[in-house]
Amino acid sequence: MQFSAPLIEGRLVQRYKRFLADVMLADGTTVTPHCANPGAMMGLNAPGSRVLLSEANSPSRKLRYSWELVEADLPGGAQWVGINTLRPNALVAEAFHAGRLAPLAGYTLLRPEVRYAAASRVDFLASGEGVRPAHVEVKNCHLMRRPGLAEFPDCVAARSARHMRDLAEVVAAGGRAVVIVVVQMAAERFDVARDLDPAFDRAFRAARAAGVETHAYRCRIDPRGVTIADEIPIVTPG
Repeated sequence: MQFSAPLIEGRLVQRYKRFLADVMLADGTTVTPHCANPGAMMGLNAPGSRVLLSEANSPSRKLRYSWELVEADLPGGAQWVGINTLRPNALVAEAFHAGRLAPLAGYTLLRPEVRYAAASRVDFLASGEGVRPAHVEVKNCHLMRRPGLAEFPDCVAARSARHMRDLAEVVAAGGRAVVIVVVQMAAERFDVARDLDPAFDRAFRAARAAGVETHAYRCRIDPRGVTIADEIPIVTPG
């Protein structure tokens, strides 16, 4: 996924109210971009960090800018990290249509936002001739506390835990369910941050034991765009 226009560089002043941030641009102007990220953003919101913003041309938008990337000082060294949680679904769709998602080989159609279970929507329902429909849930990951190890979630994620339980029910009913963790950073492996959300950890392990398929893909990130690169191992114990 290439950004439609060059991103605008600035320095983070503060992130607040979850979805807002103040950023000082190179000319000294302070702007308030939308921060499309409900998580804690541990290690990614230090004042003074170099950030990159996209600019919207729509007159109906309340906020002109969106926060896309941050240059974070992570274990193992500084790197660009994608913080926009609206991007992973588009990244998965792009990789799917390019034939770069092995777990979904043989499928030809992705339907977004399909209702299932009692009160959930799955990110995609994959279908194709001669294959069982697959419920595909996408999770965004951008937490790193140890070199090379990506973790999810970065705070309590009750909704994500519910998704894991719902997907386990899909498998129990004879369906197929796939979780794709999109790691918006350079990482070598993935694990659940069980100390931050023990309930999600339990739900994740139970879902895997029930037959929910789990995969983690790291991204290639630079100021020009974000692209799903390759799969990395999930090291969560059984």
